[in-house]
Amino acid sequence: MTPGGGSGPMKDCEYSQISTHSSSSPMESPHKKKKAAPKRKWEVFPGRNKFFCNGRIMMARQTGVFYLTLVLILVTSGLFFAFDCPYLSEKITPAIPAIGGILFFFVMGTLMRTSFSDPGVLPRATPDEAADLERQIGNTEDIANGSSSGGYRPPPRTKEVIINGQTVKLKYCFTCKIFRPPRASHCSLCDNCVERFDHHCPWVGNCVGKRNYRFFYMFILSLSFLTVFIFAFVITHVILRSQQAGFLNALKDSPASVLEAVVCFFSVWSIVGLSGFHTYLISSNQTTNEDIKGSWSNKRGKENYNPYSYGNIFTNCCAALCGPISPSLIDRRGFIQPDTPQPAAPSNGITMYGATQSQSNMCDQDQCIQSTKFVLQAAATPLLQSEPSITSEELPLPGKTTIGAPCATLTLGQPTPPSSMPNLTSETGLTDMIPLKEEHEGHQFLTPEEAPSPPGMLPAGSPITHSHTMHVLSLASQDSLHEDSVRGLVKLSSV
Repeated sequence: MTPGGGSGPMKDCEYSQISTHSSSSPMESPHKKKKAAPKRKWEVFPGRNKFFCNGRIMMARQTGVFYLTLVLILVTSGLFFAFDCPYLSEKITPAIPAIGGILFFFVMGTLMRTSFSDPGVLPRATPDEAADLERQIGNTEDIANGSSSGGYRPPPRTKEVIINGQTVKLKYCFTCKIFRPPRASHCSLCDNCVERFDHHCPWVGNCVGKRNYRFFYMFILSLSFLTVFIFAFVITHVILRSQQAGFLNALKDSPASVLEAVVCFFSVWSIVGLSGFHTYLISSNQTTNEDIKGSWSNKRGKENYNPYSYGNIFTNCCAALCGPISPSLIDRRGFIQPDTPQPAAPSNGITMYGATQSQSNMCDQDQCIQSTKFVLQAAATPLLQSEPSITSEELPLPGKTTIGAPCATLTLGQPTPPSSMPNLTSETGLTDMIPLKEEHEGHQFLTPEEAPSPPGMLPAGSPITHSHTMHVLSLASQDSLHEDSVRGLVKLSSV
């Protein structure tokens, strides 16, 4: 047995174990599926939204009121163009249906633009970003020590920034794991943080924020004009008919006009009032959320003022209606990369991140694989190399010396280099590593000249050869060798 020959079977066993594990790994098939059929980001979007046309249309999940708005506009306008416009264009002017058509298409266009667009949703923090933010806050150690109970939510966290001389607080969102920018808020219905959040409007089926506020304002403003226009000319139509055939006969001749007048009468007040309210908000550069909370009210203090106002009504209107539209931050139609971390799921205030859990599971799996491969390598290693597992706790035989701490810390299953253990001479070599049983008859103790050394540890000019080693192994008891090797493998598995 040569020094190189002892490591050959071990290396072959190690390579075969690695190749067998990699070929049968259950983690390969999901990666192949992801590469074969990549998903878009809207398919795994964490918020409560609905997407249509491959992610091009984004709406809230509750869209029943939106369909009611759509039906009211379509039915009222359709009745007006079908029953009133022919008479009005003949008796008054053909410009009436033309103006009504322009207003109708403008209303429908702004409604679709408001309902089907991204209102300015802020992307959620990835697990790594959330963990880094938690480390900055200093809450990670408390949660790791178990000081936070299951239903405990940490107190609100805020940061203060100065905008135009006014102190503004940035609140921490426990769902999105971010500090919300100024004027942003979390919508409880859509479960998203929206930039420059105004309000959630069920009539349009979406949130109203930074990216669709101007279209929402144009929608309610144009709808106000359309409602007033239809209501005014429906009354005109009824008055003209009543002059010819009487009021009751006019109502009987055009029942559709009566339905249009009733719908417009009850809706015009709310629509016109809403348009006026948002006109006031635009002129002062406020949002509905800020106005309801009274964020910049003088009641909070004399020094409290709106830091976002330009001080001019015309400038505020131009900034809200004519400024550039910021791009969407969520990239809902983009493809998910296999190595892209997914946003952290909401945890109700308890910091438990998917990345941390997955990393710990992967570490446990890697440790199990390494320990299993380690035991297999140790089992495939010759017995002479697995014998150093004997520790000082075992009772030595009388007159024998035991292996000390340096030999007990050797790595099993690897070729032993000459510098990794003390220089063992022929007097303290194999006789210390193989305890012989004195009760076996026909066996004799080894003399110092007959005891072999491990491969690579023979001093130059030593008379001990391969035949001496085989002779000693034939004299050793098979029961003793089997007992010691099993003890070493049991200790390895317990570690």
